[in-house]
Amino acid sequence: MTTLQDCRALDAQDPLRGLRELFTLPEGVIYLDGNSLGPLPKHAPERIARAVRQEWGEGLIRSWNTAGWFEMPQRLGDRIAPLVGARPGELVATDSTSINLFKVLSAALSIVQADAPQRRTVVSERSNFPTDLYIAESLCRERGFTLHLLEAEQLPEALDEGTAVLMLTHVNYRTGAMHDMAAVTRAAHAAGALVAWDLAHSAGAVEVDLHAAGADFAVGCGYKYLNGGPGAPAFAWVHPRHADRFWQPLAGWWGHAAPFAFHSDYRPAPGIARYLCGTQPVLSMVALDCGLDTVLAAQPLGGMAALRRKSLALTDLFIALVQERCGGHGLGLATPREHARRGSQVCLTRAEGAYAIVQALVARGVIGDFRAGRPDILRFGFTPLYLRFEDAWNAVEHLREVLESGEWQRPEFHRQQVVT
Repeated sequence: MTTLQDCRALDAQDPLRGLRELFTLPEGVIYLDGNSLGPLPKHAPERIARAVRQEWGEGLIRSWNTAGWFEMPQRLGDRIAPLVGARPGELVATDSTSINLFKVLSAALSIVQADAPQRRTVVSERSNFPTDLYIAESLCRERGFTLHLLEAEQLPEALDEGTAVLMLTHVNYRTGAMHDMAAVTRAAHAAGALVAWDLAHSAGAVEVDLHAAGADFAVGCGYKYLNGGPGAPAFAWVHPRHADRFWQPLAGWWGHAAPFAFHSDYRPAPGIARYLCGTQPVLSMVALDCGLDTVLAAQPLGGMAALRRKSLALTDLFIALVQERCGGHGLGLATPREHARRGSQVCLTRAEGAYAIVQALVARGVIGDFRAGRPDILRFGFTPLYLRFEDAWNAVEHLREVLESGEWQRPEFHRQQVVT
């Protein structure tokens, strides 16, 4: 039986333990959001305030030149690039994940229409994140393609001469199951299809190498494991072999080859810069820059490989503790046990009361989240930058108490919140 002392001993030996000090973490809170919003970097308020007071307040319009505002999408993109196996100049921080997916999927469909017009199907996983499916559905309707949704295990055999694009989220938001990016991409390419990856639950949490996998397109968000703040800018990556082939559909002035020449006709910028659109949200970019500082602080300590080792150790521990301490309470495990198939979250299932159990935990300061489905999901994210092994033990102890006491049955925990 694992004890709290065992967990504290693991924390004492953890080479990443000092990274926790980079964050503002409320006293008495175990933050296991899974992961829809990273915590606040300690230096972000002052850095954002400086941008407001000095760069905006004093520099005014001059700060586009003097404070480096204009270059921020590319500069932040170059900071994100090594976290996902991209190269300098290939990735931009901009817009939202949904908007970026619209851009890259539209570009992918244009390539297919030019090269293999007989291919008319976009394939995706039925349990893909809904916004991805909505964007794909909209584009397919507009462009005359068909969206084909399947279970994960059905995907390899669904790729055929009619497949145009395979669109997948690398780590499933509901289960934490992770695709083998290289193997899936090889299979898609062997069938003649392009692949677009959503890295929202991967970037900053698991090791990703887009070039090694041979990927075609990728998008991801900045507010989860990159700790860029609520609604932080997302990012877009396009393999250089595709980047200059087509306009992306939102041909705004920021993606023009010479935006301040003010030409009346559009001439796309070379490479990934054409995937920009309108004026960038500078204050949000500043916050994302602070979030990237926290992730990149792990580089001298082993980088993403070290973060991944700790993530797996934390999730292994949490799974084992739930089995040891919460047996007999109807909990199942949706997340794969195999390390190669697991993201940085643990998703438990329960036929009854999952939402209320999560709310009871939140009231105790253990912040996870709920995902509706069949069965319902209790989702717990594990960010190795700031979480301790002690936190995993304490979280399971709270879960055990909530289940054994029936505390979750109290009426206030069944009132539906807008955001779950």
